[in-house]
Amino acid sequence: MADPARARKMADRIKVIVAKRIERGLRDPRLGFVTITDVKVTGDLQHASVFYTVYGNAEERADSAAALKAATGMLRSEVGKNITARLTPSLEFIADAIPENAALIDDLLREARERDTQVEEQARTAQYAGDEDPYVKPRLYDEDSAEDSDENDETEAAPAAGQHAEASVDASVDEESRR
Repeated sequence: MADPARARKMADRIKVIVAKRIERGLRDPRLGFVTITDVKVTGDLQHASVFYTVYGNAEERADSAAALKAATGMLRSEVGKNITARLTPSLEFIADAIPENAALIDDLLREARERDTQVEEQARTAQYAGDEDPYVKPRLYDEDSAEDSDENDETEAAPAAGQHAEASVDASVDEESRR
């Protein structure tokens, strides 16, 4: 298996060679406005997948695909003359789905914008289902009832604190007696 960097360099070189040859012209009237978008070379440098797009309708795309398939041998010999490799990779032309994917993404973004505007409109006219402020607020006590509840809290808390202190003293005495 070849070095991935070498495969990447060979792919870039094949892309340039094929694009220049198509730019100079193939003697095939079926060939439309073709753009080479990417080339992928296998790890053993034996096969190259050439991705292309065609500007035009479906008929022009089909005609261009047929023209590239017919010119594959000539383009492979052109690649073989211009690269410094022991073996010339076989070429396979694959129609790139970039335009269709871009159109799909544009449609999804447009739909998302429409939904955002609908949600924004609903948010402007929305009202609370219950009270305006549904969160629990602290209770406000009268001064007399606040003093009574404070005294009750202190008397209930005092025995618990005292019992806890006695339990900790008993535990320390037991530890000392064991030593």
